[in-house]
Amino acid sequence: MSHQSDLISEDIHAYLAQHEQKELLRLLTCGNVDDGKSTLIGRLLHDSKMIYEDQLEAIKSDSVKSGTTGEEIDLALLVDGLQAEREQGITIDVAYRYFSTAKRKFIIADTPGHEQYTRNMATGASTCDLAVILIDARHGVQTQTKRHSFITSLLGIKHTIIAVNKMDLMDYSEEVFNNIKADFEAFSENLNLHDVRFVPLSALKGDNVVNLSDQMPWYQGEPLMKLLENVEIAADRNMDDLRFPVQYVNRPNLDFRGYCGTLASGVVHPGDAVTVLPSGKSSKVESIVTFDGNLEQAFAPMSITLTLEDEIDVSRGDMIVHSDKVPTVMDRFDANLVWMSEAPLLPGKEYLIKIGTTTVSGHASTLRHKIDVNTMEHHPGSELELNEIALCEMSLDRAVVADNYSDHQGTGAFIIVDRLTNLTVGAGMIQSGTASANDSDDNVELINQSVINGADRARRFGQKAAKLFITEGSEEQRNAVAYSLENQLFKQGRAVKVITDAELSQTINNGLDDDRALANLDAIADLMSAAGLIVICTTAIAPSGTSNVVVLQDQDLQSAAATGLNLLKESGII
Repeated sequence: MSHQSDLISEDIHAYLAQHEQKELLRLLTCGNVDDGKSTLIGRLLHDSKMIYEDQLEAIKSDSVKSGTTGEEIDLALLVDGLQAEREQGITIDVAYRYFSTAKRKFIIADTPGHEQYTRNMATGASTCDLAVILIDARHGVQTQTKRHSFITSLLGIKHTIIAVNKMDLMDYSEEVFNNIKADFEAFSENLNLHDVRFVPLSALKGDNVVNLSDQMPWYQGEPLMKLLENVEIAADRNMDDLRFPVQYVNRPNLDFRGYCGTLASGVVHPGDAVTVLPSGKSSKVESIVTFDGNLEQAFAPMSITLTLEDEIDVSRGDMIVHSDKVPTVMDRFDANLVWMSEAPLLPGKEYLIKIGTTTVSGHASTLRHKIDVNTMEHHPGSELELNEIALCEMSLDRAVVADNYSDHQGTGAFIIVDRLTNLTVGAGMIQSGTASANDSDDNVELINQSVINGADRARRFGQKAAKLFITEGSEEQRNAVAYSLENQLFKQGRAVKVITDAELSQTINNGLDDDRALANLDAIADLMSAAGLIVICTTAIAPSGTSNVVVLQDQDLQSAAATGLNLLKESGII
């Protein structure tokens, strides 16, 4: 293997010192099946001279029996190491590869393209600064391209390169490239993608990968390698707000107590006033300790040990922040979840929630909506299946520091762990939070009326409140239709309740005439719908002025329930 620096043979210590100072870029390749992700990584490794000679000979030999590139070397075999991957010619698990150039060090995550391995792609993308989304020039933007683009947006990756691959199979056509570029830009208008660049290339032939191609003189940009070397990532880190999750309390002797961890964001200096959360105790930084000696300042993502001037209680899982910028401590927040388990997420089921160094018990209290990553549409749902994504409200058993993911990725992301199997079953990105009910406030005022309005309840339940009356027919028929409709709405994740004549006649309406009983039914339905519920009432007649009424006249159970659903849809309730 050759190197771009001669120092490795002349002065190994100087080479290592130079190498240590290079900036590290973490990136991933993603896209549809057979778009050429593994081949592209192999080409980058090959053309940057980061393949050992014996490794290259082994790849040449394996290309004969496992390769899919004819007489060409199948560079995809450098990262597709599993036997099943080589047999099928696909990527199944995330493969990480390291290489470096004179300017920068790189860690590449090669993620699978199959829909069933979406969770693997999300795992590979979770630590990346840049995403390379490949598009096959023959097929253009496909469903999985959109899926991976959405996840890239969801995970807040700041830089994206759209690599239109296999241009050699389309005669290096500028028109093909421009059409694909236009299609992707139209699709991604509503995505949170900021720095997006387009490169036409051929990973197999090496066109525009490391060097500009003579085959595409119409392309005026830089080759992929130049873009990777020059993309600016230092400004992506939050250096304004200090977040120091305590990983370990170091107590080697009676004279030293230090708090170890990795700075998630911000800059810290000796003498800074800091607060420890969730306790709220304050002190000042006495020193910043490292293996190489004390520092005058430290910044993210450095691993350090802090000592404080005062003896206060600080434990693993606590967060040290600047006293003049104390974040909100919360026990409830909205988050986008990517579900990674065969067993579905069930609202209300208890899991372990790990945010940074803190682990607490918690559950999804509300599944607000599922997100169709192919169309970006929102749909109701009562549970979350493997590879699905949804916006959920999470409730924890105690308050933690949890930031908005867009502001602080280190403290705005979390994983969900099954309490019995100890497997990671989901990953989440916090979107908004609610302060803990235990938060102290010296200026608390008594609340004499509800501060929760109808819009708040509609957002919580993902529906408009409504009353629906099932009338005519026998009591048995009305109840059958009502419960059938309730079951269908409940499966959609709706908050719904049936009130029957029998329930009220045995309690509130016992001994009352029909007019009073109907008035009571209407009043109770009003109160329940004011709480944000869809209320289904069964009665022989509906109160005057009621708009949502299903009349059981010459309708069977199935068609009557369908009529009820249509009424709710037409009214904009569901």
